[in-house]
Amino acid sequence: MEYVYAALLLHSAGKAVNEDGIKKVVEASGVAADEVRIKALVAALEGVDIATVLSQAAAVPVAAAAAAPVASAPAAKAAAKAEEKEEDKEAAEESGVEGLGALFG
Repeated sequence: MEYVYAALLLHSAGKAVNEDGIKKVVEASGVAADEVRIKALVAALEGVDIATVLSQAAAVPVAAAAAAPVASAPAAKAAAKAEEKEEDKEAAEESGVEGLGALFG
């Protein structure tokens, strides 16, 4: 994650997002730079307009926050069903115990 932050920092400072710049920023933060990760990030960012991506990403948290209650509704239903199953299971065990008690008087 620190590599992405380094790239964003370089971009916001108006500097070129390249291997050397990312390495310097990461090392300045006190983290040992991983050359492979830096190369992979630079390769992934090649041809990407960071300013455009950032402007599009600014609208995503609002949409994600609006969708969060909808996404949590199925989870709540699943939890309620699990509780019902537990109650049914306990009731079945109790009735089974009562039946054994009737056998032995």
